[in-house]
Amino acid sequence: MKVLVLNGPNLNLLGQREPEVYGKTTLADIESMLQTRAKSLSAKLEFRQSNHEGELVGWIQSAPDQFNVVILNAGAYTHTSVALRDAIAATSVPTIEVHLSNIYAREEFRHKSLCAPVCKGQISGFGAFSYVLALEAACNLKVT
Repeated sequence: MKVLVLNGPNLNLLGQREPEVYGKTTLADIESMLQTRAKSLSAKLEFRQSNHEGELVGWIQSAPDQFNVVILNAGAYTHTSVALRDAIAATSVPTIEVHLSNIYAREEFRHKSLCAPVCKGQISGFGAFSYVLALEAACNLKVT
């Protein structure tokens, strides 16, 4: 199983950005935690972050040639990016949407995900552990 983990804008600031909402765990901490869990699941993991929508779109478009599953925390693009939604819909790679916070318990504008309808599933509200849950789900999908 090969899993691509994509992180969108501002996630490079985890640990210092609104720790009361997102916690004190850094993106590097999350990557380390996931790499450890991936080994125990016999999965290979590639972890990327970009503040640029087009770069995320490009990575999703190239995923079918390299990965079985995509885990995506699109950050604010979750609520605004038709381009990310369309890239997910255009590929054959199952995508799992992940969020650190419970987006439905936050501001109204965060309640709508443009990506969720074309994703295999969504996990939110468990802090850094949301990523671990997404990896577990990814490794339990039946993919070809």
